[in-house]
Amino acid sequence: MANGTTNDFSNALSGLLDTAGKLVGQSTDLLSSAVKAAVEIVEPLAKTAIDLVGSAANTAGQVLQSVTSAIAPKK
Repeated sequence: MANGTTNDFSNALSGLLDTAGKLVGQSTDLLSSAVKAAVEIVEPLAKTAIDLVGSAANTAGQVLQSVTSAIAPKK
């Protein structure tokens, strides 16, 4: 009887550890997928924001040139 109880406990413990390992593995996979998805979302937004800032700076420079040439005395 004692041997059967030990085997049952050993099997239960083994099953529990196996399940815990699978949960940790799945949690890691889920976290990895979430990070990958976040990067895939942020990357185009960041590129668009950088392009927008560049365009705004270019436009501001052109406006400044126009204002300066309008104000500058003609020879």
